[in-house]
Amino acid sequence: MLTVIMECRDQEPELAQTLAVLVAGAIDGLVSDVVVLDHGSSDGTARLAEAAGCRFYRQWNMAEILNAARGDWILLVEPGARPQNGWIEEICEYVVSSRQPAQFSASRLHRRPFLQRIGRRPPLEQGLLMTKGEALAAATSAGGLDHIARGRKAQRLSSELVPSWVARQNRRPAV
Repeated sequence: MLTVIMECRDQEPELAQTLAVLVAGAIDGLVSDVVVLDHGSSDGTARLAEAAGCRFYRQWNMAEILNAARGDWILLVEPGARPQNGWIEEICEYVVSSRQPAQFSASRLHRRPFLQRIGRRPPLEQGLLMTKGEALAAATSAGGLDHIARGRKAQRLSSELVPSWVARQNRRPAV
């Protein structure tokens, strides 16, 4: 029903956090497959992805990746992003009643400082849920997931997403 796609580079700890949350979606039958597109990681990203049963690619054509997706819906997220309570039920209901793209709500507990909230945020900071057909129409051979997500008008889900920058921030050693 849902294919999750992430791009990463040397983000093993962040990827582990996201995959841990996605397990519940797989158990409930929502997440049918997870695809990890790697940009030359030198850490244990490949081992982690393969151990978790993800499809792992070091080189890819986005249209081929999307055509091979098992789900009719695609969820694009950044490694380290973590959907919060209720996301499985909400997405199950949403895909039955809508064909429009959707994004998670921003986490109320994890907000960027005020000045960082002004301006443009990364296109996948709140994830993006879209139909496979719409993702295929937006895919280009040269563009990545940000390219597919950029400029999309999306409905707001009530489920929150802890953004990936929280995981990255927690990984940095204290100075």
